[in-house]
Amino acid sequence: MEGGHEEEGSACGAEAADQFDRLPDAVLLDVFNRIGDVKALGRCALVSRRFHALVPLVDSVFVRVDCVIPDDLPPHAGSPQQQEAPAAAAAVPPARGRGSLAHIARFLLGVIARPIQALGQILSPVAATVSRRSAPQPASPPAPAADVSHHSPSEVLRSFKELRRLHIELPTGELGIDDGVLLKWKADFGSTLGSCVILGASSVSSKPPSPPNPPETDAADNSAASPESTREPEESGSLPESLYTNGWLKLRVVWTISSLIAASARHYLLQPIISDHATLESLNLTDSDGQGVLTMDKRQLQELRVRPVSPSGSSHRTLMPALRMRLYYAPHVELPGGTLLKGATLVAIRPSEDASREGGGAGAAGSAGTCWISNAFEEPYRTAAKALLKTREYCLEMNSF
Repeated sequence: MEGGHEEEGSACGAEAADQFDRLPDAVLLDVFNRIGDVKALGRCALVSRRFHALVPLVDSVFVRVDCVIPDDLPPHAGSPQQQEAPAAAAAVPPARGRGSLAHIARFLLGVIARPIQALGQILSPVAATVSRRSAPQPASPPAPAADVSHHSPSEVLRSFKELRRLHIELPTGELGIDDGVLLKWKADFGSTLGSCVILGASSVSSKPPSPPNPPETDAADNSAASPESTREPEESGSLPESLYTNGWLKLRVVWTISSLIAASARHYLLQPIISDHATLESLNLTDSDGQGVLTMDKRQLQELRVRPVSPSGSSHRTLMPALRMRLYYAPHVELPGGTLLKGATLVAIRPSEDASREGGGAGAAGSAGTCWISNAFEEPYRTAAKALLKTREYCLEMNSF
């Protein structure tokens, strides 16, 4: 009897295994694509020979970078932030803007240099291919690495042959900001910058509950909470006085240029990944802080393959073209849920050539002309962007840097 039970159990196990093996490759690939995370896919590749062969065919991958490996870059690579200062100094433009905004931009372009060496160590295969853990190398082609922390995304993704959608998440944003300060940016690139939207605020806080008001005063109070009506009286062509206090205007110029440098550094360091994957159709590079987002669609990826990036001098970032900037400011903006942004600023940036071709000067109004600005962020910050677009617009142009 015992022998009969053993034979019956073996038959059931064999039947179950056979049923699993009968799953078509297309079904398994669909499961792997839904998993997405490159760590989990790396572990799946170790389960069997079949999985090992199928995982490299996954077309949608998410790579979360856990940490930065402090490997030394080759002497010729240098530190991007060390090279950024002379490059920026050489780019001081004859900015054309209104009032002090243009003057401060000219001044800060020569001195700002944010540290982006860590980004190069994360993305560059030169600095991150050496693993801290020594392990015997398999005779067959390696599957995607299960421990992403010790490999660059370029190295990890090299095994994927049909990659179409890629999302990389960095451990932190490149720009150090004080607690309570809001700074978010979103940029899209082809072979150079397509557009960039930057949202900043001096502080983010919860709005204190208001005492109940008589019905006849509700309408007046509600209208007073809008950025349009809280805008300070200002002379034609001048910036509101509150934007000058406490060095806020200088700070916003720093945010703008720093965000552009961070975006161009990410773009420049993505070139090896884009070159290795001709099938890639969309690429998103974000960070866990939610500070910056870089996106590239199919058309932009193809543009980069056809027309390589122009580096900015000897620094490890993409050269910025001549830019047209549109700045919007409100002393405060209330978001859904009662969150209050104080000293809120929105900066919309396009290459000057594109803006001129599309009629994108100061008069380019309307929903069609601003949808790329208002849709740059998810809620509740999309509401903030839409509110700021209703305020006064200030323009500035900068040369390539």
